[in-house]
Amino acid sequence: MIRICPSILNANFDDLPNEILKVAQVSDLLHLDVMDNIFVPNFTFDLDQSLKIVEDSALPVDVHLMVSDVDHKATSYAIDNTASITVHFEACADPVSTLRNIRSLGKRAGLAIKPNTPISVVEEILNEMDMLLVMTVEPGFGGQSFMESMMPKVEQARKWLQDKKLSDRWIQVDGGISLTTIRRAYDAGADTFVAGSAVYKSEDPAGMITALRRAVE
Repeated sequence: MIRICPSILNANFDDLPNEILKVAQVSDLLHLDVMDNIFVPNFTFDLDQSLKIVEDSALPVDVHLMVSDVDHKATSYAIDNTASITVHFEACADPVSTLRNIRSLGKRAGLAIKPNTPISVVEEILNEMDMLLVMTVEPGFGGQSFMESMMPKVEQARKWLQDKKLSDRWIQVDGGISLTTIRRAYDAGADTFVAGSAVYKSEDPAGMITALRRAVE
């Protein structure tokens, strides 16, 4: 089972409902990048804007929080159409408590790690999350190149999940996913793929998602 999650980071922010509709029939989740210009050097949406996008989305939403003080902010995004909330290990004072708080509200809880963060930080807390997000670019901007050097992290995480009998947990990759990189990430053990530029910079966003799915099925 694989999941393709288009990111609206490269979509037209002035027409998001229609931009989402373009991909709704062929996607699994919508990936919403929330940036605060503190944790990462970019700003996308504040809380009210984010919740409006989630409410109006034709797809359930995978919220990716790239914000500071995330322990206190994460649960604010847990509304009806929110499927999952991912927080960054680097932004958490207490990742385990934050993941548990998200799960207590009936949402899938994800934990993301930046490229410079060793995979070892998640080994003992894999059971606390529903999804591990291995960033394959430095978070903050769309359109960056896929970092092949992150694949050993994905491979190690997949091995740990198998060894710990946690194979129902998802491994997501985000950054530079395209027709030329998605198979490498899949072969390393990823099953959930965020694609932004590849989708919304193509002439046929829905067709691109279908092609990405075929590349790993």
